[in-house]
Amino acid sequence: MINEKSCGAIVYRKHHGNTEILLIKHVNSGHWSFPKGHVEDNESEIETAQREIKEETGIDVIVDPTFRETVCYSPKKDTSKVVVYFIAKAKNYDFVPQEEEVSEIRWVEIGHALSILTYENDRSIVNKAKSAIN
Repeated sequence: MINEKSCGAIVYRKHHGNTEILLIKHVNSGHWSFPKGHVEDNESEIETAQREIKEETGIDVIVDPTFRETVCYSPKKDTSKVVVYFIAKAKNYDFVPQEEEVSEIRWVEIGHALSILTYENDRSIVNKAKSAIN
């Protein structure tokens, strides 16, 4: 069994009185989710999340380590994957998609995000993040 680990975050901003989160559309599968990626070398989970968000979106973030949710699934036969999600406040709002991995990026009002996200696991994390962000 191959064990993989990725880290990412629900990136948010306050915009005109609303809480918006950053959603990305993946090139390969076309699904909508959050920026995330594989842990490299001796990185901490938070360092991985910050690096991956920057690589995929061009956005710098401040990660809140008190919010930590995990999702486990099997992306392919004989592979187990754990994804750790934090919440992270955006330090800048202009994004630049990483062309190899990201086909589209959107800031979406947090309640509306539930209708865009592809997977139930992600919708569940947004619901948990709502109370931590507000």
